[in-house]
Amino acid sequence: MKQTADVVIIGGGIVGASVAFHLSERGCTDVLVVEREAALGSGSTGRATGGVRAQFATAINIRMSRYSIDFFTRFEEATGHPCGYEQAGYLFVATSEAHLDYLRRTRERQRAEGLTNVEIVGAEEVARRVPGLRTDDVAGGSFCQTDGFIAPLKVLHGFMARATERGARLWTETRVMGIDVGEGGRVAGVMTSRGRVETRAVVNASGAWAAETARLAGVEIPVVPLRRQLVSVRPRAPLPDGLPMVIDMSDGFHFRPESRELAMPGALMAWPDDAETPGFKDDFDPAFAGKVFRRARARAPFLADATVNASRCRAGLYEVTPDHHAIIGESREVGGLFFANGFSGHGVMHSPATGRLVSELILDGRASLLDASALGAERFATGHLLDETSVL
Repeated sequence: MKQTADVVIIGGGIVGASVAFHLSERGCTDVLVVEREAALGSGSTGRATGGVRAQFATAINIRMSRYSIDFFTRFEEATGHPCGYEQAGYLFVATSEAHLDYLRRTRERQRAEGLTNVEIVGAEEVARRVPGLRTDDVAGGSFCQTDGFIAPLKVLHGFMARATERGARLWTETRVMGIDVGEGGRVAGVMTSRGRVETRAVVNASGAWAAETARLAGVEIPVVPLRRQLVSVRPRAPLPDGLPMVIDMSDGFHFRPESRELAMPGALMAWPDDAETPGFKDDFDPAFAGKVFRRARARAPFLADATVNASRCRAGLYEVTPDHHAIIGESREVGGLFFANGFSGHGVMHSPATGRLVSELILDGRASLLDASALGAERFATGHLLDETSVL
């Protein structure tokens, strides 16, 4: 029996679910989402920090964040499901005048893109917002109250539930083994472990496995997997009320309170270990906790004697591109193959904007939300790379 779908989405994480939702929002409900795992969110989505921020350095990331954060404020209205959005803020802590100058410059760029509530704060204000933080070497910082936290799995399930309510289909425990390219160099179908599915459009939403999926159509994209680890701890004393995401710009150490919905919420601590090498490594390394605690003792002494909660420590995979920006758009080599890849740690927070962009490109041939041409995969061949310096 012939199987067909108007659009096939490869990957049932938060990005694929957002694309399915936004397609269904436009009336395109003949959508098939193919996920190789038994449960949605088994990959990077379920292991994410859950932070959302608009404090970026490039216009396109700021625009994507502004749209996405606004969407999270009305997520339940749009999907019928909560997303756990909390306006706790992000606080970038500068320990040099050079870092503080960088924050001032990026604030001007943010203002030019309509993000007007980023504050440049002094060391005293940093200390007030985070009692117990070491601030004797702090020059100042930047704070944006509308940055904050979401629950990634709630967002994923909210997107997918509404899409399937409208008619989209979901196949779990299903592998994609091939992408058929027909006459004229256009997508004709996908080969899955459940058989062939004829389709006019395929969305690569495969996260860290994006390059492998693209190769099924004979296309190369520069996306590599890179492990990032989170250490969950239970501090001896309660965390300060209203604690934001705190980022030490001197080394990238950052921490946030865990979700208040947990029975015994603590804190999540992270650090971009520059000794990490690319690869499909998603196991948590207990030795990583020692590296993070050394940084906690130096910046956040109130976390230095916390107890590690091993059951909630985790590792996930960033899908990294050479310029730390996403690849969004239709392949120049294979018509009907659309990329939603390479978010370099920003896939969860940018999922609403990505879903809308990709759905518009499929249905209209152009994006009305913003000009996504700068995110095309061809930029790596032409050398027109973007320069995001605000990467965690």
